[in-house]
Amino acid sequence: MTASSTRRTTAARSRLAAVGAIAVAGALLLTGCGDQTKDSGNDSGSSSAGSAPLAGKLPKDIRSSGVVRVGSDIAYAPVEYKDNSGNVVGLDPDLAAALGKQLGVKFQFENGTFDGLLTGLRSDRYDMAMSAMTDNKNRQEGVDPDTGKKVGEGVDFVDYLTAGVSIYTRKGDTKSITTWEDLCGKKLAVQRGTTSEDLAKQQAKKCPSGKKLAIEAFDDNQQAQTRLRSGGADAVSADFPVAAYAVKTSGGGKDFEVVGDQVEAAPYGIAVAKKDTQLRDALQAAMDAIIKNGEYGKILEKWGAQDGAVKQSVINGGK
Repeated sequence: MTASSTRRTTAARSRLAAVGAIAVAGALLLTGCGDQTKDSGNDSGSSSAGSAPLAGKLPKDIRSSGVVRVGSDIAYAPVEYKDNSGNVVGLDPDLAAALGKQLGVKFQFENGTFDGLLTGLRSDRYDMAMSAMTDNKNRQEGVDPDTGKKVGEGVDFVDYLTAGVSIYTRKGDTKSITTWEDLCGKKLAVQRGTTSEDLAKQQAKKCPSGKKLAIEAFDDNQQAQTRLRSGGADAVSADFPVAAYAVKTSGGGKDFEVVGDQVEAAPYGIAVAKKDTQLRDALQAAMDAIIKNGEYGKILEKWGAQDGAVKQSVINGGK
């Protein structure tokens, strides 16, 4: 769920060539509930601490438990979603499993609505949040993007990928939409709490009189897609990997199409509470290790996200 304060356009076409890798064999658009309950069978990582080279960097309590609790909106294919057996799969779970080998712990994904993940992190429900979450200054500082007022302590991010935001429509029914300005006078479905919603609100303020942009926000992206598919919206906005996956898989590729270019290219980050600096630094060290050993690149290629690869992980690199 990308976010950034400054709009930057990148060519969507450069990534469309990689979309085929996103639709892994047998993959379908799968739903994930938006409740706050723990999911079973979704642990990522299995190395024992004794054989993990970076286990000593973790806080003692996490080392002892052997588990990192991960808050995630598990309905955002291909970044994280449930397969036909109910297992949590996707880009983030695979990366978490690779981190687990370095740190000697399991990353246990727990399902939650995206707009509640940082609240769960601050209340110690989760040790970290990993859910296609964009690192930006508002989240770092705990500022509400609508009001500009501080609403929480803020979080630190361990950055691991770069992604932009895209718009997609029903296939063959684009309503002449190619830019955000073209959304004026249209209906847009988005996921609540994401930068797609933030961008839509910003655009709505710019639309001329008589051409209002109607925004409908949902708990998860699957609901937004359903709205578009049924004709209740003219377009959906989501992170490019998610938009591309929907285009490739929904209706066998017959339901949707991406329109225009990506905007808001910005880093995804693992969110960690400000007080948990030791966990933050351990995660950064583990991410750098899997980048260096090549496992990171293989995972990104598997999910068609290689164009968003970073050369090293940084802390709070978002603007």
